[in-house]
Parts: sequence; C-alpha cells; structure tokens
Amino acid sequence: MRSEKNLWLLALGVFGITTTEFGVIGVLPDIATAFHVSIDKAGWLLSAFALIVAFFGPFMMMLFSKTNRKNLLLFSLLLFAAANVLSAFALNFYQLLLIRMLPAFFHPVYWSIALSFAINNSDRQNTSKAVSIIFSGLTVATVLGVPLATFVSAMFNWQGAFLVTAFINVVAFAGVKWWLPPVPAGHTAVASSQQNIFRNRLLWTNLLLAFFIITAMYATYGYMADFLKQVSHMNGSTISMMLLLFGVVGIGGNYLAGRYMSRQPYVTTLLFLLLLSGVHVLLYWLGGTLLPMVLLTSVWGLIHAGGFLISNIQVTSSAPEESELINSIFTSCGNFAVTAGALLGGHWIAGYGIVNVVWASVGCLTIALLILLFKRLRYQRPGL
Repeated sequence: MRSEKNLWLLALGVFGITTTEFGVIGVLPDIATAFHVSIDKAGWLLSAFALIVAFFGPFMMMLFSKTNRKNLLLFSLLLFAAANVLSAFALNFYQLLLIRMLPAFFHPVYWSIALSFAINNSDRQNTSKAVSIIFSGLTVATVLGVPLATFVSAMFNWQGAFLVTAFINVVAFAGVKWWLPPVPAGHTAVASSQQNIFRNRLLWTNLLLAFFIITAMYATYGYMADFLKQVSHMNGSTISMMLLLFGVVGIGGNYLAGRYMSRQPYVTTLLFLLLLSGVHVLLYWLGGTLLPMVLLTSVWGLIHAGGFLISNIQVTSSAPEESELINSIFTSCGNFAVTAGALLGGHWIAGYGIVNVVWASVGCLTIALLILLFKRLRYQRPGL
C-alpha cells in the first residue's frame, strides 16, 4: 500500500472532526445547566449537527467538485478548530447551536475526500485496509476523544472541553498542511453521470443494507450506558471502564474488518450480521450477570467496530469510479441511520423496557441479512 503515513495524517483529521461531533455528548448536562435549558433541548447540539451532515453531504461535494482537495481538507479542519474556539465563548444556547451547525456542512467534505484518497491511492487488494486506517480515526475518537472531552469538562468546565477539541483540530491541520502531498481532484461527474449514479439499483440496495446495519448498531449501542446501569447493575466507574473496554477492543475489530473485507466481502458481511445478532441475543440472556457481561462487552465491541467500515465498502463498491460522490452519499446515509437507531432504541425502551432494546437491533440485523441475501441472488457478481 502506497504511503501509509498519508492515510494516518488523514485519520488524525477524522479523529478531530469526530471528537467535535460526538465529544459534546459528555458535556451536555453541563451545557444544559449553564444555559438553563432542558437536557433534551441541549441534545439538539448533536442532532442538528447530524441532520446537516445527512441532508447536505452529497450537495456539498457537488458544490466543491472543482476545488483543490488539499485546500478543502485544510479549510475544513480550520473551520472545525475555529468553531470549537467560538463555542467556548458562546453567550447563550442559540448562539452555541448556530456555531455548532457551521462546521457540520464540511464534515462530509472531509470524510469524502479522505475516504476517496484511501481508495484511489491503494492497490485493489489493499483498499479495505486503507479505508480501515481512515475509520480508525472514528474508532479512536470514541475511545479517547469523547472521554477526554468529558474528563476536561469535569475537571475544569465545558468551555475547556471545546478548547481541547479545537487544539486537536489545529494539530491535524498542521499535519495535513506540512506533510500531506497535493491531493488532485478526482474525476468530476457531469450531470448525466450523476443521474446514472442515482439510477444505479445496486447503489440503492447497498444503501439500504448500510442503513439497516448502522441503525441496528445504534439502536442498542446508543443506550449502552443505561443498559449497563439498569440491567447489569453496574455503577458509574464500572460503566466507564466497560465503555473504554468496548472502544479499545473496537480498534482491533476495525482492523480485522478491513483485512477480511478485502478478501471475502460477502462472507465477512454475512459473518458480521450473524455474530452481531448473536451478541445481542446473549445480551438479553446474560445482561444481568457481571462477569459474562464483561466478556460479552469485549466481543460486542470487537464486532460492532467493523460495522461502519463494512457498510462503507459495500456502498462504495456500487460505483468505484465516482468515489467522492459515493462517499458523501454514504456519509449522509450513515448519519440518517445513527439518528434512526437512536430514535428506534428510545421508542423501543419506552414501549418494552431497556432489557428488550436488543430486539430492535436484532430486527434490523435480520432485515439487513435478507437484503444481503437478495443482493447475492439478484446481482451474482464476484465479491458482492
């Protein structure tokens, strides 16, 4: 694989923008208290960000289709850094919400360029490994970035959490500026080509597959802390350790998914769906016992981490010649799915209780499995 160092530089940027997006989760209670708003209203700091990414992802890449790619990467990181600094000095909740929304428009821009760079600068047999390096920035952000923001807020204040996140983006900006070589713009799709992409039935099949995979992941994972508290009867410190364990083993899971997707994408996806379904069933049966839950959390994190990468490779295989546009579409799909998973999980908990939330995930994974089998029978293409 050519120039792995460049991929790690881009992954550092992914770490920065992902920490910006999700790091706010740990400081929502402090922000709600500071601005005298309810916790569900404070949650719009996360929801509004995700919805902007979901709705505007493909259109942003079309808008900047002729712009120098390295300049776009640098501008995105600089905007994220500036937004975090301004967030720390926001005077009221609505000002903070507006500031948070601005960098969200460039979140899919950075992701799409980084993923396309990985695809276009690696040999065919190493594409999945290259993509896994980019996704490691997401995995590490959930392991270190989000807990770091929460820790800084607890030790100092919520403004400090935003300033630390700004510093991470500045470091990423410096790395990309000084060490990343020029990134040429990829092939720009003309209007007719773009229309052909959206008429691609395989693309829509893979988007449905990705949507149900990611929705399944977040229907239960989004309420993991509450599940460990209510069902497994763990205290706050133990839950923190379980979340850290989940993320650490996820780094290995991300690597394994990238390694085997390059060899056997269909078999890897099939095993992922079956194993993640099995883990959720075991969560239902063993969730109330401490030691089995520790072991199960390890297995859960190992499998769960590969979901985004597997979904991305399935989608981008639909039209590899237009990787930037396809990656922006995937980014939108992923953010819609995360939102749908959170809503589905919350609705399920309200109706059936926290212990039964796993069945929401199992249901979505079953639908994903049926889509995968349909795709295999319908298209009959090697590697699908």
